[in-house]
Amino acid sequence: MRAELTAATLLASFTIVMAIMPILIIKLKKRGIVAIDYYKNELRKIPTRGGVAILAVVLLMFGLAVLLEQLSIPIHVSEVEWAMMLVVVLFGVFGAVDDFADVGRHTKIFLPFFFSLPLLFVIDSTTITLPFIGCLNFGVFYLILIVPIYVMVVANLVNMHSGFNGLVSGLMVIFFAFLLIKTAVIGCNSVFMLSCMLGATLGFFWYNRYPARIFLGNIGSLSIGAAVGVVIVAYGFLVSGFIMLIPHTVNFLMYVYWRLMHWLHPEDERWKIVKFGRVREDGTLEVPNCLTLKWVLPYYFRMTEKQAVLAMYALTMPFCLIALFIPY
Repeated sequence: MRAELTAATLLASFTIVMAIMPILIIKLKKRGIVAIDYYKNELRKIPTRGGVAILAVVLLMFGLAVLLEQLSIPIHVSEVEWAMMLVVVLFGVFGAVDDFADVGRHTKIFLPFFFSLPLLFVIDSTTITLPFIGCLNFGVFYLILIVPIYVMVVANLVNMHSGFNGLVSGLMVIFFAFLLIKTAVIGCNSVFMLSCMLGATLGFFWYNRYPARIFLGNIGSLSIGAAVGVVIVAYGFLVSGFIMLIPHTVNFLMYVYWRLMHWLHPEDERWKIVKFGRVREDGTLEVPNCLTLKWVLPYYFRMTEKQAVLAMYALTMPFCLIALFIPY
């Protein structure tokens, strides 16, 4: 019965997003809420902040779950999942504010620490299982330090590893799918939010994949990044989550190295801070350096944006597979 409900939840959220996206795309275009797609020859303008659809549909699914429970239909949403959803909404609202008025890099890094505090009241385990070491109980430090930092870091890592059509949404579909499989392996029944996020993100991915018809915006990347983070900490998958996010972590460390070298050698063009590359006439990418993960292969080999994104998927998949076998 639980498997059928999970499948129904996933399918419903996917279907709703697929249905509303064409309407949202038209409305965003009319209102001029667009961003330039820098990796196309024509530099077309694409509707952005489309991640609001994912957040809205998942909230709608939570509302429907409450209604169905009142009608005695057995869809149980646990207190943990309600707290998880609250954290995701807080990150999404923060992302929306950042979309409308840039809050600055330092604010984006540190303020979200406090968004995860609702989890402190519902997480009942403070133990982390480390391979080859065993179980370590961190007590109150797990709740007031590890959980908020972990969720904040994951959300920012996801937000940073972006820039190509379908990169963030595709990677998050992979993450949500593997997390759902892992919860099934351990026999966890509280997967309503996870199945909603997978279905909604998969529906959005259809419109965000190359060539993108809509972008996530910060509201989307921060909220789904936070969703990955809260699922990891709520289900005790911290080590598995770390392994899954190794490519994202490498991308962050590369960026830190880039910023450090720019600070040490501000006049050197090799370390100049740039946000985008460009596309050649033959459709292949021309990137300024190899100092961010998605640029490494295009820097050394001629490849299209679509090929670069597929390479990032292929890089992430083995780490997700390894994470499946890590004890929780």
